[in-house]
Amino acid sequence: MEVLIGITGKDFVLLTADTTSARSIVIMKQEEDKTRELNKHNLLLTIGEAGDAVQFAEYIQRNIKLYEIRNGVPLSTKAVAAYTRREMADSLRSRNAYQVNILIGGVDPKTGTPELYWSDYLAASQKMPFATQGYASYFVMSTMDRYWRPDLSLAEARALLQKCFDELKKRFIGNLPSFLIKVVDKEGIRTID
Repeated sequence: MEVLIGITGKDFVLLTADTTSARSIVIMKQEEDKTRELNKHNLLLTIGEAGDAVQFAEYIQRNIKLYEIRNGVPLSTKAVAAYTRREMADSLRSRNAYQVNILIGGVDPKTGTPELYWSDYLAASQKMPFATQGYASYFVMSTMDRYWRPDLSLAEARALLQKCFDELKKRFIGNLPSFLIKVVDKEGIRTID
């Protein structure tokens, strides 16, 4: 019962993940950070099998950093999404496929253009203005479809995210007590309350 939500705004991407780590009916941890900073302007969020999600996120994070060290230039959000999709597709054709769903959000530091990519465990990938992963999709996609605009300010995006949280509290049977919310913009990545 994990949840990832991403919303693009005028010049930022707002990303959130629940902080619960659970298996079956047991909550193992309530302060799990499901985000990985890939570089100063790109953030990866993962959900799925606990071992797969952590291992895949760390693998992608370290290979993106290795590329930056070798070539002296950070990858764009589109390049990060393409590389991540390719790695997921390669693992799908092996004996140890990753069971991981992801969101990748980032901002071009030169133009300030926000980008959000949705990708699943079958290596399907799509650029989207807003996206969710997990059971939240059933409840919050209609809310985001109704209220999302391309010129959202950070305050408006935060209000939209709160509407999504309210919808989950009202209709979703799972208890998701807390979320970690991060913003990616021209200045970098930061956590907000």
